[in-house]
Amino acid sequence: MDKFMQAAIDEAKQGLAEGGIPIGSVLVYQGEIIGRGHNRRVQSGSPILHGEMDALENAGRQPASVYKASTLYTTLSPCSMCSGTILLYGIPKVVIGENQTFQGEESLLQSRGVTIDLVHSQECIDLMNNFIRDKPKLWNEDIGE
Repeated sequence: MDKFMQAAIDEAKQGLAEGGIPIGSVLVYQGEIIGRGHNRRVQSGSPILHGEMDALENAGRQPASVYKASTLYTTLSPCSMCSGTILLYGIPKVVIGENQTFQGEESLLQSRGVTIDLVHSQECIDLMNNFIRDKPKLWNEDIGE
């Protein structure tokens, strides 16, 4: 397993341990993690702190040149909100742990020139399947259903 995807998985597990939704993300620039995060909607009462948004928030304000040379790793296919942020800041590559439990806006990202690398991580699939089974109401809330 790639060390950056493993860091995103570790974030997802931390979110689950905190009572949240097990989705994690890291932002990588020049081979280093500059931001890491996990879905914290439950923990912080936030409507927007998905894993990708939390990682970007924790990376802090960056110049456009940093975003345009970064890779975002996420355990789950990015939703519309997170995909919009990826496009807004020009992040050129997204590595996705899995898209079996939720198919996000990969087609939109690709149509706008973002490279998608889908890992098909069984660990990511299992984390989400177990969560969806155990807390379907919370999962549906997270994806706007």
